[in-house]
Amino acid sequence: MKVKGIALFSGGLDSSLAFKVIEEQGIEVLGVIFETPFFSSAKARTAAERIGLPLTVLNITEEHLQMLHAPRYGYGKNMNPCIDCHTLMLKIAGRKMEAEGADFLFTGEVLGQRPMSQGRQSLAVVAKNAGYPDRILRPLSARLLPETAPEREGKVDRARLLDIQGRGRKQQMELAVHYRITSYPAPAGGCLLTDPVFAKRLRDLFDRHPDHTLRDIELLKVGRHFRLTESTKAVVGRNAMDNNTIERLAVRSDALIRITHFPGPTVLVPSGGDQETRLLAARLCARYSDASKEGKIAAYCLRDDVSTALSVLPLAPEEAARLIL
Repeated sequence: MKVKGIALFSGGLDSSLAFKVIEEQGIEVLGVIFETPFFSSAKARTAAERIGLPLTVLNITEEHLQMLHAPRYGYGKNMNPCIDCHTLMLKIAGRKMEAEGADFLFTGEVLGQRPMSQGRQSLAVVAKNAGYPDRILRPLSARLLPETAPEREGKVDRARLLDIQGRGRKQQMELAVHYRITSYPAPAGGCLLTDPVFAKRLRDLFDRHPDHTLRDIELLKVGRHFRLTESTKAVVGRNAMDNNTIERLAVRSDALIRITHFPGPTVLVPSGGDQETRLLAARLCARYSDASKEGKIAAYCLRDDVSTALSVLPLAPEEAARLIL
């Protein structure tokens, strides 16, 4: 029976090389890539097509959000729970392995490349907590790590695996030439949870709106965000693309505010807020519009399909700075 492996595929150079190292042993490989609101599969889909890897895209948003609220090993510098995230991905990939009747899982991880999540101890902890401590292979560093079941069983030739470690990229780039991989993205996180601005917004959402929806998370990706009251915020578009996205994500109970006679942002107040809060949001709208900053500005607020005229003074820059997230 043909040996089969499941590749956790990111689309980066390391995961592409790991696939090539395993494939050249005559092993059948199926790739899996994960999607959440915080990272997409676009890069991986393009890379998989380029190297001929059959790829399955799995949306893991529900399980990922459950983990993200209380990660066992905590967050990194921002809101990135890397160890818990890798554990979850391997756990889900393990279910795919069992469903496909595959023999093992493998990743493109390199020992020591990321000190916090790819150290020897971290790799072992992730494999154990995922539930497959003896079925997870790291082909690029395998000869520096304990032997796994597929190697002992002769399904994978350990001698043909690699011993790369550390943060340097010279060996990987040489292997890319060997395997004729000519196009690959520069190493980068690609996860919004590592972005300090997004992480601050997400932490604010988790702390103040435990009943948040996926729509609320999508809003975090767009515009400027201002905390108006303990229970209310405003999202202010920065350009036409932001304005269009805000309008697309709005629901009837939200307040949408615009300046009447001048170009400017669309401002969204989720759930509408009270009259005082909407007036504050309208002052923000005037602050970032092309209207004169002298005197009152005409604006209007649309909520529950009812449009209301407003007249407000633009918020002073220092006042806006105190409210921004």
